[in-house]
Amino acid sequence: MATNITLHPGSVTNLERTQLLGQTGVTVWLTGLSGSGKSTIACALEQHLLNLHKFTYRLDGDNVRFGLNKDLGFDEKSRNENIRRIGEVSKLFADAGCVSITAFISPYLADRAIARELHQKASLPFVEVYVDAPLEVVEKRDPKGLYKKARAGEIEEFTGISAPYEAPEAPEIHIKTHETEVLDAVRIIADYLASKGYLST
Repeated sequence: MATNITLHPGSVTNLERTQLLGQTGVTVWLTGLSGSGKSTIACALEQHLLNLHKFTYRLDGDNVRFGLNKDLGFDEKSRNENIRRIGEVSKLFADAGCVSITAFISPYLADRAIARELHQKASLPFVEVYVDAPLEVVEKRDPKGLYKKARAGEIEEFTGISAPYEAPEAPEIHIKTHETEVLDAVRIIADYLASKGYLST
């Protein structure tokens, strides 16, 4: 870790950003198995909020791994670092007053707790959304053919098959996508954000 760096206090406060933007910076952290519907919901939520003229940005697992985290693999250590970086980036977006939407499997309780703690230490809201679907359902969906490859042994340490997924114990929002349509999921999340005052000042 570098020792020759200094953290400069910001000249713009969170309150100033909130008043200027008319919204509160917040991270909406979607977690769930591959194929549970995280990216679909995240895309729809981003579009919905943009239509409301809200400052929002989506960080998605695949997209981030093409750039920021392209140096990381899928072993446990790399997955931990992947989520650590995303926690830091989403915190920066939230600090800027953005509704930061993340869509990552983020399979480990400890890693998600670290992301939450980063936000709490910065006095920024963190909303965990458990995008839940049974394994048999996501295997049937299998939009990328990943479960089939994992079952055939072509993918090692695949979450839900050969690597664990630790479900959230107390998420702010729990959406069962085998019972809930995408637009309903978006409404549930948007209503929660509005009820907390994050979408208006």
